Amino acid sequence: MGTEEDERLLRAASFAGVADAYERARPGYPKEAVQWLAGQRPCDVLDLGAGTGKLTRSLVELGHRVVAVEPLEQMLAQLRAAVAGIDAFLGSAEVIPLPDDSVDVVTCAQAFHWFDHALALPEIARVLRPGGRLAIVWNTRDEREQWVDELSDAMVGRTGVDRGAAEPIERSGLFGPVEEAEFDHVQKIDRVALQELVLSRSYCAILPPEERAPILERVDTIFTERSREGILRMPYVTVCFRAATL
Repeated sequence: MGTEEDERLLRAASFAGVADAYERARPGYPKEAVQWLAGQRPCDVLDLGAGTGKLTRSLVELGHRVVAVEPLEQMLAQLRAAVAGIDAFLGSAEVIPLPDDSVDVVTCAQAFHWFDHALALPEIARVLRPGGRLAIVWNTRDEREQWVDELSDAMVGRTGVDRGAAEPIERSGLFGPVEEAEFDHVQKIDRVALQELVLSRSYCAILPPEERAPILERVDTIFTERSREGILRMPYVTVCFRAATL
């Protein structure tokens, strides 16, 4: 397919074609995790790489003043429909369309691994006020459950966070020590939404239909075996990192 960087860019861009599935099927974030990331007192937050606004809406519900930045118009359209009344801009982590010292917290949900860290981290530090915080988060399927482990195999891609997530932050010299926390939660999902959850993953989104079909069939079999009354309870571990500017 070309270089590793070419594949990364292709996978990142693939979300444009599955924005509606992403919005319908991806889980949100537990309140406790959002509070840990952004704090309990209302402040100015930039949700960077905001996608369809899964984290954005939770930040707004907690009273934070939120600006969303997302590089894909299709994802941004879903966000604007779901989270009315906030400023939402096209833009990237590498060139953030905000002035210096403009926010207290920058959040990144399911997005930090897509960034060019050498460019993005100085930009994040630039828009943060003194003592401001970078807060990143991933929802990960709880693969300690055997059937969830089987599901991940069926989906041709593991959900785990890159445990080196803290390393580029610490290496940048722009932030203090990186703190970590984990929060458990459960998503209730029906058969159609599970299919859409699989389709919303970048590694599946880039496959031709004939290669997706056996993946979706295997996932559907697991749903039939594990669901109860048409609902599957999908366990997640929400993995969070935060670090303050120096």
